[in-house]
Amino acid sequence: MRPSAGPAAAAHALAEPVERVGGGWTATLSLANGALWVGWFGPLQILLALQAAELAPPGTAKESVLAWVTGAGAAVALVATPLFGAVSDRTAARFGRRRPWIVGGVTGGAAGLALLSAAGTWPVMLLGWCLVQLALSAAFAALTAAVPDRVPRRQRGAVGGWLGVAQILGVLAGTGLATATGGITAGYLACAAFTLLAPLPYVLLHRDPVLPADRRPPFSWRAFLHGFRLSPRRHPDLAWAWLTRFLINLGNSLVLLYLLYYLRDALHHPAPERGVLILTAVNGALLLATVVVAGHWSDRIGRRKPFVLWAGVLMTAATALLAGWQTWPGALTAAALLGIGFGVFTSVDFALMTDVLPTAADRGKDLGIINIANSLPQVIAPALAAPVVRHLGGYPALYVTAAVVGLAGALFVRRIRSVA
Repeated sequence: MRPSAGPAAAAHALAEPVERVGGGWTATLSLANGALWVGWFGPLQILLALQAAELAPPGTAKESVLAWVTGAGAAVALVATPLFGAVSDRTAARFGRRRPWIVGGVTGGAAGLALLSAAGTWPVMLLGWCLVQLALSAAFAALTAAVPDRVPRRQRGAVGGWLGVAQILGVLAGTGLATATGGITAGYLACAAFTLLAPLPYVLLHRDPVLPADRRPPFSWRAFLHGFRLSPRRHPDLAWAWLTRFLINLGNSLVLLYLLYYLRDALHHPAPERGVLILTAVNGALLLATVVVAGHWSDRIGRRKPFVLWAGVLMTAATALLAGWQTWPGALTAAALLGIGFGVFTSVDFALMTDVLPTAADRGKDLGIINIANSLPQVIAPALAAPVVRHLGGYPALYVTAAVVGLAGALFVRRIRSVA
């Protein structure tokens, strides 16, 4: 292991970074980030849906069990991400501000996945998923904050692009592990092993800037809790950026939540689990073709908003296809267009978010609040999707709703003033 950061690096922990990061740092950070998406999306894409169908009590719909489990887990992540981000901001450990929370987070996440593998009732399933969300949110808050800690502004689009690559490969790997291992138990354990081991190169090979104890502000519960309030009046660009991310992610969550059931019940696909894997692969291939290019392009021309706007418009069109063209070719086309749009959005929106952060001392906490825009849609989507599918028009109505929500998010990015 490389030695911890010294005094110069300690000063760097609260400074705006100016030195470009190397390819090795970006690669290992991306691998660690991808591991978290394996831990999240192996369950979300396949395993939780299958387990909900197995464990739903007589007379209770599998959709309702899945909605309760995913909604509760997302609610935990909603609180955990900014909380652990704030705690990591204040951590003055000799190994750095972020590293202890990365290690603890992936260890706890693997434990939660192991608990899910042994769940025999839906309450145990709910408990296991909440533990996964709690622990992986801690690791995610720390890994995300490492970017504004170490990466200069004009390189963040490119780094965000590689993190986007890691995200889709993590989703694809999680879906593949969940599908190929031959069962719910084996799928959870395979995801747990990957989630635990893949972050090790980043943790072991790269230093983490240390916050000197004398630079940590005195602690009080009142000040700590007050810090989670970010005023839209004082920081309007941050508020509009948050709303953009929230609405686009809500639209995406509405698309993904019942994808397995959509293939099974609406398209009558003969192998819906394999169908989800194929759609994920198509989506991932197109995302990979755009995410890094978009990030580099955004850095080069110094603009963020046009990329986010047109990515959202393209994702809206793809979602509308799922509503109006309910066939397997329609699903494949929508998956491809969603991949292109989400690839551009993932890299450039991440860079945009880091550009509107208010202060260096609160990067972890502020990014945690921003990342509520990722987890809150997972809380709202089940509550919104279940009644729409069951009582208000089925899957066409669900995907029209998702398209309208996503388009609103894309348009709101135009209200941001401090970023081009």
